[in-house]
Amino acid sequence: MIAINLIVFAGLVLLLWKLRGRRLPLPRQILAGLLLGVVFGLSLQFVYAGDDRSVVAGTLEWTNVVGAIYVNLLRMIIMPLVLIMMIAAVVRMGEVAALGRIGAAVIGILVGTTMIAALVGIAVTNAFGLTAEGLTEGARELARADALTQRYESMASLGFADMLIRFVPANIFQDLTGARPTSIIAVVIFGILFGIAALAVGKESPERAEQITSFVETAQAIVMKLVHMVMALTPYGILALITKVVAGSNGADILNLITFVAASYVAIAIMFGVHALLLGIAGVNLVDYFKKVWPVLTFAFSSRSSAATIPLNVETQVEELKVKAPIANLSATFGATIGQNGCAGIYPAMLAVMIAPTMGVDPLSLSFVTGLVLIVAISSFGVAGVGGGATFAAFIVLPAMGFPVTVAALLISIEPLIDMGRTALNVNGAMTSGVLTGRLIRGDS
Repeated sequence: MIAINLIVFAGLVLLLWKLRGRRLPLPRQILAGLLLGVVFGLSLQFVYAGDDRSVVAGTLEWTNVVGAIYVNLLRMIIMPLVLIMMIAAVVRMGEVAALGRIGAAVIGILVGTTMIAALVGIAVTNAFGLTAEGLTEGARELARADALTQRYESMASLGFADMLIRFVPANIFQDLTGARPTSIIAVVIFGILFGIAALAVGKESPERAEQITSFVETAQAIVMKLVHMVMALTPYGILALITKVVAGSNGADILNLITFVAASYVAIAIMFGVHALLLGIAGVNLVDYFKKVWPVLTFAFSSRSSAATIPLNVETQVEELKVKAPIANLSATFGATIGQNGCAGIYPAMLAVMIAPTMGVDPLSLSFVTGLVLIVAISSFGVAGVGGGATFAAFIVLPAMGFPVTVAALLISIEPLIDMGRTALNVNGAMTSGVLTGRLIRGDS
């Protein structure tokens, strides 16, 4: 039976290949992969519902080869992409002063909207009456929680001062491997410093300035070509990943926590409304905006990776939204690691509110809400822009609030269902910060 399932999967891959041959736009190819993955995953669920699940497990083991290879390729390009984009952003600015003004505006908007997202998460969770009290902590969940706690306890125990120290790279080659939770921020900082040094050298020698600009543009062109090569494989990777998500989900877990899923998407929808409000106040045509960013949001929804969406994010900001390249580079890169509205804002806030009553804490008290929003803002720096980043954020926020982390493990079985919407929100937050910063900088000049 496994062989038959794999033949069907191979047929779906072939179908996607034929769609590519017809020069169907990449976003539509990705959507096709998403839909085919859902259908194939549901088929595996229903066909083998009463049988031994080993057939499904065996099928997913092989289909996941495609998904795992795709994810590894994404991880391969993230660090070189972030490094060269940050260097290029600084070099193209020409003035270090401009970096400070633009960077401050981008980060301010990202963190500010994340604090709003935390407030939205708090309000929605209270409105739905969600609590962790009714969640059963079985042996499976407790074992999973113990493993996750051991994995993240080192970061959870860090104070704000220690976290700031870890942002600065001591060994850039180590951080380029993604060895630390704060590696992306460390690479961003190194890229900025490298770019500033390049600007200084260029001012001292005009001849070298031209060489530096040429080198950076050539390096960026090569990296972007590599990115496009990997992105061309996205429909096949999405097909495999979505198949695993749908076929491997535990139906009982999803049914028991369906209210949490609904509340999460209500909060996500509200934050999209907040983004729209901010853009509307800035004079942006909302219909035109969402029409142009829809392919980016679709890719983010499918890939569950803010970092992997950076190239498409930048391209859309520059070519469609007419945001200047340095601002687009900064907002897309910072948005993948700082102030993620969904993963770092809504999710940990909702978990904290759910746990609060079980700890004898009033989730509506001013002290609780204020403390939670501030901790969310601080913890939003350096959250990984890949699937699972929300869990990492939760393991910083919950211990900081003095809460246990077990409930986060209970929700892992349905994480992909919510993480898709959260990732789309994260990316839209990054693009919103880019557009708003562009308006602010233009208004100041």
